[in-house]
Amino acid sequence: MVIKVFLASSSGSTAIKKKQQDVLGFLEALKVDYAPLDIACNEDNRMWMRENVPVEKKPTNGIPLPPQIFNEESYCGDYETFFDAKEDNAVYAFLGLPPPPGSKEAKEAYLLENGPVENGTIVNGTDDAEDEENLEAEEENIDDDTLKREVPMEECNGDEHTEEVEAEVGGETGEEAAEEKVAEEKEAVEDTEESLENTKAPVKEEEAQEEAEDEEAKEEEELRQLEEEEAPEEEEEEEVTEEAEEEEDE
Repeated sequence: MVIKVFLASSSGSTAIKKKQQDVLGFLEALKVDYAPLDIACNEDNRMWMRENVPVEKKPTNGIPLPPQIFNEESYCGDYETFFDAKEDNAVYAFLGLPPPPGSKEAKEAYLLENGPVENGTIVNGTDDAEDEENLEAEEENIDDDTLKREVPMEECNGDEHTEEVEAEVGGETGEEAAEEKVAEEKEAVEDTEESLENTKAPVKEEEAQEEAEDEEAKEEEELRQLEEEEAPEEEEEEEVTEEAEEEEDE
């Protein structure tokens, strides 16, 4: 199974870039195989993403923004649901993948399925203390991999959660936060559409230039043909003039 991450490489939105970097950085830290699919330079990717995001998951304007995550053809979610799964240690469940043995998510899944363990025994037969050490070591490795990519904590949390903190401190109402989110989505859509138009502009200019060259060549050919048609007439007129002059001389 391949995890597909739809993103916009030339997006003008800083928020979208941070969210995309957060998702890709965490997937690489977990060593999850994924395929990044660019919607800014590929119209087929953009249309496929828009058509396959469930209606109930689309924003109010009906246009889903990147990053959007799929497992093959199955929709996993957007950045917000991915972030929630990461906070709940349920990323593998979010992606529709089995958690690796010994991971914290695997232990929690086992406990939910089988109930509390007895005598400190867990899935792999180790005691609680040893398992806790393994989990801490794994979390440290994930943190180290994430730091190597130089993803700041502010970017990992995303603009949405920063706005929530600012709303609590500054006393913003829920309605104002919602309006800002809608405005941000609208601006991101406009930036993405503009980048697509900029990509198509050189092609249109090249086509216009080729048409102008073809038209110029056509006009030159018509002039050449006209000159060829006029040449015999001029020669005939010269012959008539010469004959008239000879008759006068006689």
